[in-house]
Amino acid sequence: MKTTLQRLLLGLLLCTGLRVAATPDSAGAASNKAAVQAAFDAWRAGTGGPFALLAPDATWTITGNSIAAKTYTSRDAFINEVIKPFNARLSKPLVPTMRGLYEDGNTVIALFDGEALALDGKPYRNTYAWFMEMHKGRIIKVTAFFDAPAFDDFWKRVAPRPVP
Repeated sequence: MKTTLQRLLLGLLLCTGLRVAATPDSAGAASNKAAVQAAFDAWRAGTGGPFALLAPDATWTITGNSIAAKTYTSRDAFINEVIKPFNARLSKPLVPTMRGLYEDGNTVIALFDGEALALDGKPYRNTYAWFMEMHKGRIIKVTAFFDAPAFDDFWKRVAPRPVP
């Protein structure tokens, strides 16, 4: 409940024609975080994943010096150049284990571990931090961090299955 002072100040601002700057919509941020959590839950269950939240024109930047490090300028570019070839190297899909999910305004940050089984029978394990900028429930920009040597070893060591 607003205090009398808050009501008085708001009334004065409205009467004088001053505009109050918008603050991040906490309900929107909470729904962004909830959408990302639900997507990760579906990924863990093998029934979906966070890539379904990507806007068609989303950019995805993999930082650092990994083989895959660069900015992908669309959802399709990222999926076709990274996700499909990644999955084609696996005999069992990557399963995420969330360490923490945070939000700051329209940005949702996921810190998680991923584990899968490669086609060569060896496990693939990595830790990821994804900074996802959201707009209207969609991911529009991602900056991704992970252990590049672990990823690069996997990428070089395991040849992908042919994709139909």
